[in-house]
Amino acid sequence: MKKEMMIQVSDCKLYAQLLGENKGKPTIVMDAGYGDFSTVWDSVIIELSMLSNVFVYDRAGLGKSESSSRSRTSYEMVNELKELLTEAKIEAPYILVGHSFGGVNVRLFATEYPNDVCGILLIDSTPEEYREKFLPTMPKEFQLAYNKQFVIEGTYDEFMESLKQLQDSKRKLHVPLIVLSAGKKAHYSKESQLLWNKMQKEISDLSTNSQFIIAKKSAHYIQDDEPEVVVSAVKSLIDSVV
Repeated sequence: MKKEMMIQVSDCKLYAQLLGENKGKPTIVMDAGYGDFSTVWDSVIIELSMLSNVFVYDRAGLGKSESSSRSRTSYEMVNELKELLTEAKIEAPYILVGHSFGGVNVRLFATEYPNDVCGILLIDSTPEEYREKFLPTMPKEFQLAYNKQFVIEGTYDEFMESLKQLQDSKRKLHVPLIVLSAGKKAHYSKESQLLWNKMQKEISDLSTNSQFIIAKKSAHYIQDDEPEVVVSAVKSLIDSVV
């Protein structure tokens, strides 16, 4: 089953897809990275839809979704996702899957709506202290390229505000959490790679029930480089809550 939707949320219509068959298991809700949208999950979505229903969507201004006049911070996006799920009649609790910046949204969603979440998978997600702790360890060219990328979805300031929102809302999560860290990041020195894995490991400490896995053959898009690792992690979360 595949159902496509355009749903009114706040001041715009968002595009979403629901795939799979309802097997009485939690719906898997997936949030893409900065500037990415639902197609970023193409490498895993068929296999995931065999495990349970899968809900993917395009955030405002991306893919097939309309633009919003609201600020592009995590807090706004989380509220839009909550409204989208409600309007689409997708019943909680959910297993949330977030890649990169989507991981920021997923973590904030879990602290804002804890009763709606029964499991979390973070795929190489952005740590809240990325700018302060990690970025200074990278070459100047990398830092410049990083700062110039914020033209697709929200500004640099809005992105940093999202990380601040995440930092301010940080608290223990009482649901199963799996953190996947890319073990073969492009342009990373050995020291930067070790620091990245360390910061990802620290994210896994947020939950009293967590697993930390390094995807050793993967760059940032683990779902493309090692799709089986992502599918296996989601299956593990479903098994732990059903």
